Amino acid sequence: MSRMSTCNPAFLTRGMHGRVLVRSVLTPSQVRTPNGDTRGRRGSRRANREAAEPAGRRQGRPAVRVDWQKMFGYRSILVEAPRPDVIRRNPRAAWLAVGVVCFGAFMGQLDASIVTLTFRPMQHEFGAPLAAVQWVSLGYLLALVALLAPAGRIADAVGRKLLYGYGFVVFTAASAACGLAPTLGLLVAFRLVQAVGAAMLQANSVALVTTSVPARQMRLALSVQAAAQAIGLGLGPTLGGLLTQTAGWRTVYWINVPVGCVAVLAGRYLLPRTRRRSRAGSFDWPGAVLLAAATSALLLVLSAAGGLVLPGWAVACLASVAVAAAGGFAARAARARHPLIPRALLRSRRVALALAGALVGYLALFGPLVLMPQVLGGPGGELRVGLVLSALPVGFGVAALGGEALLPARMSNRQRGVTGSLICAFALVMLIVMPMAPEWVAGLLALAGLGLGIFVPANNAVVMRSAEAGSASVLGGMVSMARGIGTTLGIALVTLGLHLAGTGPAGRPDPVLALAVLAAAAVAGAVVAAAIRPLAGSSAGGGGPGQDETEPAGVFG
Repeated sequence: MSRMSTCNPAFLTRGMHGRVLVRSVLTPSQVRTPNGDTRGRRGSRRANREAAEPAGRRQGRPAVRVDWQKMFGYRSILVEAPRPDVIRRNPRAAWLAVGVVCFGAFMGQLDASIVTLTFRPMQHEFGAPLAAVQWVSLGYLLALVALLAPAGRIADAVGRKLLYGYGFVVFTAASAACGLAPTLGLLVAFRLVQAVGAAMLQANSVALVTTSVPARQMRLALSVQAAAQAIGLGLGPTLGGLLTQTAGWRTVYWINVPVGCVAVLAGRYLLPRTRRRSRAGSFDWPGAVLLAAATSALLLVLSAAGGLVLPGWAVACLASVAVAAAGGFAARAARARHPLIPRALLRSRRVALALAGALVGYLALFGPLVLMPQVLGGPGGELRVGLVLSALPVGFGVAALGGEALLPARMSNRQRGVTGSLICAFALVMLIVMPMAPEWVAGLLALAGLGLGIFVPANNAVVMRSAEAGSASVLGGMVSMARGIGTTLGIALVTLGLHLAGTGPAGRPDPVLALAVLAAAAVAGAVVAAAIRPLAGSSAGGGGPGQDETEPAGVFG
């Protein structure tokens, strides 16, 4: 027996136990409710669910209606918002997006180079030893490197703009919390949260650059982003020392807040939505845990070589954990249906070589920043040493910005990588030969920075052209992971070299062995760059094969 319901325009039939069964539903464009109003498609679905309930269950229930349109305006906080038409149609829209990414690049390197200057004031305020205060930086580094690949994998699936924007929110909020931390334990905890935001930023930084600009301008855009990193790296020690001495160490964290707030708004209106995504499958949680265990154990071993106080048995256990976790991650990636890092990237010789290049490049970049304060430092010489060290990132930034204009247009990424790394190696060898006078050191550090400013953007372009745009963020996360490991390895090798070499004639640490190691790393970068074969149909400009140079880069090789 059937009848027309007065509360829903569906033909209903009562079955056993009085349950109402829906037989058919009228078109949802005009659905009349008991109050006489009309509902759209969503309203019809809700009405059908209410009609399918037993009548007794509906009686006595208060009618609560939420106007979701007024609350969210049909927008979801989990959906990438489009750019305004005036921005999207602007001929410089791609470079506006690159500018937003430079905010994140600047903040990340500024934070990395500024925090170590706050150790001594924090020791005094919290009454803690240096071994405890070191975890403010070490905990941040461990969490950052461990989360880069998972953050990149998630961004490739849900949207790079979405995750990048929330990365700014998390990083900015955590920076404010660090500035207010009443205890050292809470400061370390807030730094871990800050690392989560930094991972969301760094995993998407290179990917957003390469997917926003035309293919022929990819290398130039990566050079601009690298220059922003160099500015943050070079400004960090000077700004950190000034803020710490005048306003206190907490302002080192507060400085991120205004920059982050501007970046959040800029990202909302200037970043493009993700056009090509990876297939959304189940997230590889075991793979993420194994990779985090491997990278964290490796970084702790390297930090122990660089001066972190750990007992010998703990270092041996950590080394065993790193090897076992790395093997487990490889086995997991081989059999998982949706591995954390796509198998094609793990098996690619080109990707492996380019990531090795990223590692040795940042090893050569950060090693002198640790070495020279030990060699040139003295009572009251902090400002002088800081000015000498700033020559390295200044040279890096000049080469990154001016390389496209000064170097031949047909010079390939391979040729630029070899040339830049050999220039850096020459400068480091000359530091061994020439006297350790500040003027000589500053000039040779600037020359080393010029070489690295040529090498790093070219190497990044090689990496990002090695996979489809759907894997751009996970590939960018791998680049940042290699950069973090290279930075820590550089610090460890310099510290070990100084320890083995002992003191020089003037009673200061002998830098010869450490400089020789750094020069060897730069030569290794040249060997790696020379070993990378160019892609078929590739152009000197850095775009992928077969791409229309007027369109944003979609497939990178």
